[in-house]
Formats: sequence, C-alpha cells, structure tokens
Amino acid sequence: MTDADITVPSGQEITLLDVVMDAPGPDGLTARFRFLAPAIARVGGTVDSEMAAADMQALCQEYVLPRLANTGPTPAQVVVSLSDRSVAFGDADPDATQFFEAYRVEDGNCIWEAF
Repeated sequence: MTDADITVPSGQEITLLDVVMDAPGPDGLTARFRFLAPAIARVGGTVDSEMAAADMQALCQEYVLPRLANTGPTPAQVVVSLSDRSVAFGDADPDATQFFEAYRVEDGNCIWEAF
C-alpha cells in the first residue's frame, strides 16, 4: 500500500509523515504513526474531530496493523495522529490542528484507549 492508497471514511487526503518507535510511552513500547491531514485545519478544514476519530480508527486497523508485523515486538500501545501541517515529533505549534488517539492491539484489532 502506498500513500496514494491510504483511504479513510471521511475521504480526506492522508499522507504518512513518519513512524516513531524509539520514544517509549507510559505503558512501554509505543508505535506512533503520524499522518498529514490538511482537511482537519481549523480554518478552511472540512473534517471535524468526530470524523477524524473515525479516520484514525480506520488508519490503525487498515494501515498500522499490517505494518506492525514487520517492526519486531508488538508495541504495548499504538498512537495514531493527524496534523494539518508537518510538525516535528515532540515540538509544539499552537497554529497546528492535531488529533491523537491511542489504541492497544488485541486479537488482531485496534482497541481505542482514552488518554
């Protein structure tokens, strides 16, 4: 699957920014899949937070899970994030719109976990 093949329920255009595996989360090994999603922008965006949540669930299930098999040990947590612009991992950008969701992998499924 290439970035051109990434599809989500909202239909917005999604591009993989990067994958961060070397920054542990509170539960240990965490895989962070960071995506560019310009349609979530506060000004001029067409995708709201509810639609973005459905997109992140779909990304975890359909995009992330198939790739985890190639990364080594299964992470304790998967974080999927959407940003309307490229922001370096760990940096703050008050002008950026960003959404994050955390999941645990169980029986081949992404199970949503509240932060």
